[in-house]
Amino acid sequence: MVSKIELSEMKFYAYHGVAPQETLVGNTFIVDLRLTAPLEAALASDNLDDTINYASVYALVKAEMEQPSKLLEHVAGRILASLHRHFPQIGRIELRLSKQNPPFGGDIRCASVILDETYGNLAEKD
Repeated sequence: MVSKIELSEMKFYAYHGVAPQETLVGNTFIVDLRLTAPLEAALASDNLDDTINYASVYALVKAEMEQPSKLLEHVAGRILASLHRHFPQIGRIELRLSKQNPPFGGDIRCASVILDETYGNLAEKD
């Protein structure tokens, strides 16, 4: 069985960007996560200790979003590293980090960075 947890459209107001105005006025960012992890014990136990606490995941993402960076890639990489460090049972992390209305003079809803990282035994199957 493949078990996944998904947290969709987490919204944050943050100060990431290369242009000076981005670090002054900020912007809205959206984070989508899909985590693959063994959840079989939680299916049977109904115990929070047997799964990944969604509130803890959100808190880690929020903490990384609060640290300004120039590049979305850098923020996304920090989120990946933090999740993997705090939840070593995660076998795969799929992350999309989107900046709403990026300021480069075009009519665009968002610009996104997508990272898909596989760890441990799942990496050996790919």
